[in-house]
Amino acid sequence: MSLTPATIVNYGMGNCGSVLNMIRFIGGDARLSTSPDEVRSANTLILPGVGAFDAGMTALQETGMDAAIHEAVMKRGANLLGICLGMQLLMESSEEGNLPGLALVPGIVKRFQVQDLKLRVPHMGWNEVRPVRPSALFGSGTEDYRFYFVHSYYVECKESRDVTGLTRYGHDFTSAFECGRVMGVQFHPEKSHQFGMALLRRLLEP
Repeated sequence: MSLTPATIVNYGMGNCGSVLNMIRFIGGDARLSTSPDEVRSANTLILPGVGAFDAGMTALQETGMDAAIHEAVMKRGANLLGICLGMQLLMESSEEGNLPGLALVPGIVKRFQVQDLKLRVPHMGWNEVRPVRPSALFGSGTEDYRFYFVHSYYVECKESRDVTGLTRYGHDFTSAFECGRVMGVQFHPEKSHQFGMALLRRLLEP
């Protein structure tokens, strides 16, 4: 089965090449794009990201990608996956910065406040993701998956129905959500071996 082509939003916040390589490794067709017009007309978008919230929003605004993403998703019904910082930028706001987010998903981004002295921030390394409902990215499976994380902030959805995966780090936090065609994962599927490959295949299945 051929996979749906994906457009990776390249707005200067890193990790785009790793996502591109993983999609090509699983037999998918993907391209990096710095063009708002290409993003605006895409059917499947991936918004990766590493770094701070305000820096990410500033980069999207300066490149015109913020408006292009909105048009693709809200007017044309494109699928959108945000990864790590890309997931956080889909929210309304963040404790990390002062700028508003893309506001495609109701909720905010919060900093970890862990009480266990054995747990350090950032949360870094492999951890389990527990699906809480059937979803496009996890299918109908109920088994736990293992993914690679690197982050100090996490999203808090306003609507519990948007949450598709939970992870434990001092407390349960949302590690995956789906709000219509807008999806986000806090972990890095491009660094998560077979679990990441399976997730990206589900995203790109026709």
